[in-house]
Amino acid sequence: MKLIGIEEHFLTEEVCGAWKASGLEAKDPSIAFNSGVIKRRLFDIADERLALMDESGLDMQVLSLTSPALHGLGPASVGMAQRINDGIAEVVARYPSRFQALATLPVSMPDEAANELERCIKSLGFKGALLCSGGAEHLDSPGYFPVLSCAETLNAPVLIHPGAPDIAVRNAYYSGFSPEVNTAFATYGLGWHYDAGIQFIRLVLSGTFDRLPALQMILGHWGELILFYAERLAAMDRVANLKLPLASYLRENLYVTASGMFFSHFLDRAVAIVGTERILFSTDYPFQYRTGNEVRQFLETCHLSENDKAAFAHGNWMRLTRDRSTAN
Repeated sequence: MKLIGIEEHFLTEEVCGAWKASGLEAKDPSIAFNSGVIKRRLFDIADERLALMDESGLDMQVLSLTSPALHGLGPASVGMAQRINDGIAEVVARYPSRFQALATLPVSMPDEAANELERCIKSLGFKGALLCSGGAEHLDSPGYFPVLSCAETLNAPVLIHPGAPDIAVRNAYYSGFSPEVNTAFATYGLGWHYDAGIQFIRLVLSGTFDRLPALQMILGHWGELILFYAERLAAMDRVANLKLPLASYLRENLYVTASGMFFSHFLDRAVAIVGTERILFSTDYPFQYRTGNEVRQFLETCHLSENDKAAFAHGNWMRLTRDRSTAN
């Protein structure tokens, strides 16, 4: 059974240099996670990556630039995004059976970001885009609307990837311990998962999906916590003044993916909320890479029927992204 991982990351020297030159390296603690073996694997887009894909049983990776991507890098990010996307397009062309890609966007330049997304989908054959949570600006702000509108027009899904919360939020909620604990608490321990999930809920509450009803978003880590509070979120229906019940947006505008969290009870919860047709496979390479063929074993031993396993493994992604390069 073909197995496609849709949240699999890379990094380049140019991006690392831009993070440092802009001062972002000092402001965003998550950048320090891209070091050692992780950094080596992020940089490698061929030999070791392919070998570890084979070892884990993953047939294809959908490549995306790791967080914080180009968020906060200003006008210089326009040319950088083009160079990154062109480089990844060459990798995909060299290994068409092993790689697909999500667009890297210069998000601080809204119109240019929308133009680059259109180029990536129509000319480079990319399958969607990645946006990061975190920072002072939310995804429902006017600056992101051109990208989201373009994504809907192109039928291109957008993955919301976790990013470190704004420093004011980190200081208010995730401080008071050692620097190491503060950073972990604000990022992979809890904080950035809350932040990513909140971004989707803000898109709902702001009416973005009422304006862009065909827009499709993806949340990793089994929905970044929000699926587990779907019942409480639904209580906002009486005050939100939306066109649909909040639960409808979870089933009509959201896909969720595993991000290497291979827990059957999380899968069961996702299926209960969004349905088997909206679950996607991913390993969050290289951050969640583990030896022992655990990737393939999770698929083979999960509680899904054979048809639903195939949908989870590759079918849902292929249906979601079919004919994207010819969208009008």
